[in-house]
This record gives sequence, structure tokens and C-alpha cells, in this order.
Amino acid sequence: MTATSPAIAPISHIHSYHAHIYFNDSVERERAAAVREQIAERFTVQLGRWRDTPVGPHTQPMYQVAFDIVLFPSLLPWLMLNRQGLTILVHPNTDNPRRDHATHALWLGQVLDLNTAMLSESIADDPLEAVVPNTAPSVKA
Repeated sequence: MTATSPAIAPISHIHSYHAHIYFNDSVERERAAAVREQIAERFTVQLGRWRDTPVGPHTQPMYQVAFDIVLFPSLLPWLMLNRQGLTILVHPNTDNPRRDHATHALWLGQVLDLNTAMLSESIADDPLEAVVPNTAPSVKA
């Protein structure tokens, strides 16, 4: 490592992932509901509550899908192919929520503005919750 290169972060710093599925109107909300149902049928994830108004750093209505790191290689490609035109933010959960949303994020669809200034730079200030799946998949991804 040279004096100008940043430290290399090991992927073991990733504890889990979140996907935030955004919608703007009743038509998009219906599509988001269909995607949500299809995810629940195929993946062992934790589905968050519907947020019909902006919450936290998110400037649009959405719901969250929390998932374990072992699902990333299958859930992310599935979302790429089945997002029904919706915008989705996928980010890791490391020890720095602000960087996770602002720097380490992946976007499917339109890149949206986030209010990342309100996020902490350390999970010591806002500890991570374990991903507790609340779905029972019944079909193959």
C-alpha cells in the first residue's frame, strides 16, 4: 500500500444487505407489491414495513428487504431481471451506515437523492439489527 492509496476493506466487513424498493404512485405501489410477493415466495428475507412517506435518508416511499450475505449472488440478479421498472437501492451493512448508503450502494434504475447527512458514521451510534427472515419461500428463484 502506498501513501496515497486507501486502506483495503475486506468483504468480511459486510454483515448483511438491504434493498430498498421505491414507488411514487398507486400504479408503482401495485408493482412494488407484486415484486414483494414474488421475493417472499422465492427468498428467505426479512420484509420491512411499507413506508408510504419518506423516512430516514429515503426521499421517496419505499419498503426495505433485509437479507443475509449468502443471498446476494441470487437475489441481486433476480432483482435486476424482475424489478418491473422500479428503482431499487441495494447497500451493504457495514460499520458505517452513511458510507453504506452514499458510497457503497448499487442502484437499479434511477439514482435518487438520499439525505445521507442524517445517517451516522458508526454502528456504535445506531447498532445493526440481525436479519430475521419473515418469509417462507415456496417456489424456486
